[in-house]
Amino acid sequence: MVYYFSMILIGIGIYGILSQKNLFKYLVSLTIIDTGINLFIIATGYIRGKEAPIYSAFSPTANFVDPLPQALVLTAIVIGVGTLALGASLLVKTYEKYGTLDIEEIAAKEAKE
Repeated sequence: MVYYFSMILIGIGIYGILSQKNLFKYLVSLTIIDTGINLFIIATGYIRGKEAPIYSAFSPTANFVDPLPQALVLTAIVIGVGTLALGASLLVKTYEKYGTLDIEEIAAKEAKE
């Protein structure tokens, strides 16, 4: 079930990239794709009946899931936030220069210059 939900999120993001002409909507679509991929990776790392790999004196060591997907997704989330912040700052600069975030209007203004 989680696999389908992550694929739907990835599909929504791809549809947003292909159908929109606004740069802000591109950025939001990329974030949706990023979330869908992270959800897919976490879902592949889940094993029913096993526990999160948190070591303590009271937990058995043989009943843990592999912590690699969780660490990978945590890293991807941090990189995704950094990429989102960079993209948002570039959008602000683009809006200050052209007064719009529409790709066709920006291309028309670039053609005039």
